[in-house]
Amino acid sequence: MVLCASTAALALTRPKVAKLPVAPKSVLFVGNSYFYYNNSLHDHVLNLLRSADPAGTYTATSATISGASLTMHDVDRLLSSHRRREFDAVIMMDCSWCAVDRTSVFRKTVAKDVAIVRRHRAAPVLFMTWAYADKPQMIGALSDVYTAAGNDNNALVVPAGLAFARSLSQRPELALYVPDRSHPTLAGTYLAACVVMASVYRRSPVGNAYRAGLDDGTAAFLQTIAWDTVQDYYRQ
Repeated sequence: MVLCASTAALALTRPKVAKLPVAPKSVLFVGNSYFYYNNSLHDHVLNLLRSADPAGTYTATSATISGASLTMHDVDRLLSSHRRREFDAVIMMDCSWCAVDRTSVFRKTVAKDVAIVRRHRAAPVLFMTWAYADKPQMIGALSDVYTAAGNDNNALVVPAGLAFARSLSQRPELALYVPDRSHPTLAGTYLAACVVMASVYRRSPVGNAYRAGLDDGTAAFLQTIAWDTVQDYYRQ
């Protein structure tokens, strides 16, 4: 296995699940402001998918609470309230550092919510958050905790945090964070969307015409970072 130098030692725990049985057509994102920044992550994911597959019928929506941990979401209520609309997958994230700061709570919550998602006949997916801009060492612990939780529950993990680390190691001048050093810039959200496309849908974002208003060079770089990260993360 080959990873870029800055991320080679980060994914110490290897994921058991490398893909979903079927690429989802309808997805619910459950999380916090990391998901709703820059006109919502799910909107960029949909634009990437529609660019790659114009004939496809993809839908997505988000249920977000600013600053929320996963414990603050009633996933059963969220899914029950959409009785006329069934989701194929539910992508869940905890608050930025909560998975590591309160690991036991995180793992219990993931186990509970994964069971709920499956009861609603959807595929559970965990979204690995990224390190703070001024604390890049966070990603090692975040990667291990999210991957372990995914393995414990046979759930796919989206390695967005590892993609941020890879991008910063190769182009540190490319701003992925707003001044608070936590929330994503448009480039950060676009990178995360490319990682979702590559991992959840197993479609390469490389060469995708949708660029979210970024210049061609930046978009192409982020597309490649996302694809390379996903390929390395799932490679056994």
